[in-house]
Amino acid sequence: MPPGQPPPPSSSSPGPSGRTDPDGLLLCGARLTDGRTVDVRLAGERIEAVGTAGSLGAGDPRGGAPRVDLSGYLLLPAPAEPHAHADTALTGDSGGPVSYEPEDVQRRTTEAALLQLGHGATTVRAHVRVGDVQGLGVLTAVLRARRSLRGLTELTTVAVPRVLTGAAGADGLAILRDSLKMGACVVGGCPDVDPDPTGYVEAVLEVASEHGCPVDLHTDGADPSRLARIAAMAGGLRPGVTLGPCGGLARLPTGAAERAADQLAAAGVRVVCLPQGCCGGAEGHGTAPVRLLRAAGVRVAAGSGALRDVSNPVGRGDPLEAAYLLASRHGLCPEEAYDAVSASARTVLGLPEVRVEAGFPAELLAVRGDRLAGALSLAYSRIVVHRGRVVARTSAVREFCDSAAAVELGLPRQGRGELS
Repeated sequence: MPPGQPPPPSSSSPGPSGRTDPDGLLLCGARLTDGRTVDVRLAGERIEAVGTAGSLGAGDPRGGAPRVDLSGYLLLPAPAEPHAHADTALTGDSGGPVSYEPEDVQRRTTEAALLQLGHGATTVRAHVRVGDVQGLGVLTAVLRARRSLRGLTELTTVAVPRVLTGAAGADGLAILRDSLKMGACVVGGCPDVDPDPTGYVEAVLEVASEHGCPVDLHTDGADPSRLARIAAMAGGLRPGVTLGPCGGLARLPTGAAERAADQLAAAGVRVVCLPQGCCGGAEGHGTAPVRLLRAAGVRVAAGSGALRDVSNPVGRGDPLEAAYLLASRHGLCPEEAYDAVSASARTVLGLPEVRVEAGFPAELLAVRGDRLAGALSLAYSRIVVHRGRVVARTSAVREFCDSAAAVELGLPRQGRGELS
């Protein structure tokens, strides 16, 4: 089985078509963050009912819906990945130049998406380079991977041209428009590396307005005047503008950072921070000042960025690690930290809200444990539900060998237990 690939579909997994089972699915004995233990019945792609543990099985109108025992698990809205680089993922130890051959890109994109799905992310937004010597070949490969993953995970693409101004700008604009016709659904880019950053942003916003697409730009955020211009130009654009990773904001004097945050909030611009490290799409390092941005009213989501590429050779692509870092290093409480990788990430991606309540989408993550803080600290065992079906399981086992310490703690010899 290729690395990162979930186990073969079981009776509660989607078939190759991605269609849901009309019998639905019953999640039994799950713990919620408010302390309740419940059963959750799924029907189609939505949550049909939530009731006290043991209350839904007898009243199941279908009688034989498949069941998943979630005793000992905490049930959460599934996280989403708002900032990935599928075209360069898993290249950090290649030992040479990155291959952009379509077959290699498609393979890496698929493997990376499955790794992230195993962590719980049922939707991934991938930034993909277009133009230069690769033309549209890389995007074509990522879109092929997207089609092959349908039913397991949702992969959306951001077209990222290098230059949009000056003599080379006409070619960049043509390729950007072609990218949207091919299937890219977000207009992206890196204004910091264009000779005319303001002109670059203007071009991106114009194309996005033409096509009714959201915008997702890479910027370090260290230039407050540039951020102010982006905010002024972005205000009112629908479906909206996202910036990331904005690590340079943390290096500004507090007053300048606060003014920039106020301008971004007034314009409705969202920020995706990368607490696990930077990515190749922006200069500089560090994490955006999350608490300062939130205090100003900016919607802040957290992404993973580099997944074992040259920017971060040990990147894990794990949303729970991003939330853990927000809580441990940036002063967010566990609930705020998890919101950054779930509800806020879904908002940035234009996805509907998920709650463990009837009527909401069945996009769920079950993690071994009974408290959110513990899940962010140590969550090895996970069950992922996408479109009402179990699509990935990860189970870790800890064994204590014959030792005096184990006996003193009352653990059985050769003690065995599932990790959190």
